[in-house]
Amino acid sequence: MTDPWVALEPGADPAERVRVLRHAHETFTEVGTVPKPVRAVVADSWRRSARAGVGPDGTASVELADGDLGAYRAEHPLARVMPLFRELLGTFAADGEHLLAVCDAHGRLLWVEGDPTTRRKAGGMNFVPGARWAETAVGTNAPGTAVAVDRPVQVFAAEHFIRRVQPWTCAAAPVHDPRTGRVLGAVDITGGDRLAHPHSLGFVQAVARAAESQLALLAPQVSATDTPELCALGRDEAQLRIGGRRVRLSRRHSEILVLLARHPEGLTGDELLCALYEDESVTPVTLRAELARLRRILAPGLLGSRPYRLTVPVDSDVTVVERRLDAGAVTGAAMAYTGPLLPGSQAPAVMRLRRRLADGVRTALIARRDPDLLADWAHAPWGEDDLEVWRALAAVRPTSAVRSRLAALESELTAPPARERRPAR
Repeated sequence: MTDPWVALEPGADPAERVRVLRHAHETFTEVGTVPKPVRAVVADSWRRSARAGVGPDGTASVELADGDLGAYRAEHPLARVMPLFRELLGTFAADGEHLLAVCDAHGRLLWVEGDPTTRRKAGGMNFVPGARWAETAVGTNAPGTAVAVDRPVQVFAAEHFIRRVQPWTCAAAPVHDPRTGRVLGAVDITGGDRLAHPHSLGFVQAVARAAESQLALLAPQVSATDTPELCALGRDEAQLRIGGRRVRLSRRHSEILVLLARHPEGLTGDELLCALYEDESVTPVTLRAELARLRRILAPGLLGSRPYRLTVPVDSDVTVVERRLDAGAVTGAAMAYTGPLLPGSQAPAVMRLRRRLADGVRTALIARRDPDLLADWAHAPWGEDDLEVWRALAAVRPTSAVRSRLAALESELTAPPARERRPAR
């Protein structure tokens, strides 16, 4: 008899293989079915779930609540195609006692609609708006796995990694930005046995493609009059989108644009010199040469002088984070913060802004006490040595791994400096 678990690759890590196989055995034993070969997409997902530390008795946590959820949904691109989703899937969901769900690219459920009785049952496993159904949070499930692998996925009953989800069947397909191709989220249909038909997956995939076509029609045509967008978080060289093209800027040009975008009233040459250079010996001639090169890169007329200024408003990822913090949308701000501002920059004004922005986000996260948000920050490159964040995470999620990392950090950061050894005579 062929090994029914051959899809799990015998050469995989032994400990991980044992965990996944034990889960598979328990799953099929509990539901009373005959073991059969695990589909490759499910086996791969189970392995990722095991590596992420998901337990079979876990549950989803609500990450977006109240004002955060409303503000985030209003800004999300998929809000524009929700009427289409409701038109194409709403009646199907209601008639079949199913649920229509839409998640973002991080697996967070933004909308869950459909049969009221089914919604109440789904609420028992936290399949509700604002809950995090990413594969790394709740294991194998159609919306979370669809955004993880960027393709349509159908998950049947016991294929779900978490036990309480195993009475359900779901099918989901990712939805992409028609201009950039990036995953915006996924549309999902969730219900009982009647969704087990393969046509359910094809139906959801067709709805996702229709949504992408609708987004393409709704998207404004790119022109030179579009608001330029500056991306400077988590990168040493900023990227400017302007007039339908993307321009990668040098580090110095990145610093100049970040500062001018924050000062629409403009900056004098002396003010820019002080903001950009620690070395007081740098002359205005050096700065004028940089500005002349930058002017040739940008659209004609975008960079003005006397004072130096941008002649049209420029939006940036920095201002997105600041707006969300000001509105109290902590989750949205954390999602928009993709790393420190121009991390390699030594320009005095950029360094001050970098510290202020990072401190604003981390202070809001510590005050919010959301374990998932704190964990995302703590495990990011910029947060791995952030003692205060690790302490806050240990207070709300005191796992052995978190406590161990906190103890190591406290030992490293509070240890007295080693004494210099005297050379041997």
